[in-house]
Amino acid sequence: MPSTEAFEEVVPFTADDYRARMARAAESAADAGLAGVLVAPGPDLVYLTGYQPTAITERLTVLVLAAGREPVLVVPTLEAPDAERATGAAALTLRDWTDGKDPYAVAAPLLDADGRFGVSDNAWAMHLLGLQQALPGTSYVSLTEALPMLRGVKDAHELARIAAAGAAADQAYGEILKVRFAGRRETEVAADLAALLMRFGHSQVDFTVVGSGPNGANPHHEAGDRVIERGDMVVLDFGGLKHGYGSDTTRTVHVGEPTDEERRVHDLVREAQQAGFEAVRPGVACQDVDRAARKVITDAGFGEYFIHRTGHGIGVTTHEPPYMIEGEELPIVPGMCFSIEPGVYLPGRFGVRIEDIVTATEDGAGHRFNNTPHEMAIVE
Repeated sequence: MPSTEAFEEVVPFTADDYRARMARAAESAADAGLAGVLVAPGPDLVYLTGYQPTAITERLTVLVLAAGREPVLVVPTLEAPDAERATGAAALTLRDWTDGKDPYAVAAPLLDADGRFGVSDNAWAMHLLGLQQALPGTSYVSLTEALPMLRGVKDAHELARIAAAGAAADQAYGEILKVRFAGRRETEVAADLAALLMRFGHSQVDFTVVGSGPNGANPHHEAGDRVIERGDMVVLDFGGLKHGYGSDTTRTVHVGEPTDEERRVHDLVREAQQAGFEAVRPGVACQDVDRAARKVITDAGFGEYFIHRTGHGIGVTTHEPPYMIEGEELPIVPGMCFSIEPGVYLPGRFGVRIEDIVTATEDGAGHRFNNTPHEMAIVE
């Protein structure tokens, strides 16, 4: 785990970075008893090769990885020039197929005829069925099930990107506190948040939750036409991608002065979030982060109102393994990045959530990638 200074420098990934990732994926598959890994266009392909097709279509594109073999990317001929320009292309062999030909006749010889393969979760069913028809003896399992930590542990270059994304989200939060809330629709504040994320370097905005008043009791409320009023608690949950890696942070603000009860609930969630953070250290099971945060809320009598897991992993997507939830015994290791986001949701009244992205460090402590104040901010 590098020092925090290293987080400030974002450098391009190289062909060697992608070569190492593909080799590690193939070796992990072999260790898991798989014949190899099949990767369709999406986050896994971007992570392993740096290649993202301009359009994901019905034409077969698949990366085939197996221990002891050269990585092969099967692509449609018309997309081959783009694939060749990907940084990771230098670390693999490209095989193309033309319209009118059978793409599975190109892909099938790359697979063991009776092998079991891990397949990226977003692979098209028609492509998987096509491979099964060509190779009836093969079987398949999702990568999330077979190799949940394929992307779970970040290296120094990835941590730098997550740090940059978190810092940009923090800047967006600092600016949103300056805008007017009362008298404006949730959608207007959400648009402000999206614009701020882009202003501070995000290439993609994935979500801007603005849950005002009773809407805050819905954890994934989609910003709507409700006009925000004085006296509202407002949950702000927003994030996206910067340098290809995710941000995700939540703060709960209040329009005007809150009631004593609203302050108590906010303070409770803040205490739970801190307890979850203090539980983070190498070797601790992911479920123990959930337990630490949940105990604070449950002991205060609000357990039934904490209705979701405490956290999720983040990387080239804003939600990915590992998950901070009861039953997840996977041990935390340095370089894992995940959210800690307990909440209390009182139906028909208001909700409170506080969220940071964190990682475990080599020295046994947790490190936050979000550093805006946890205290309730008062907005106008």
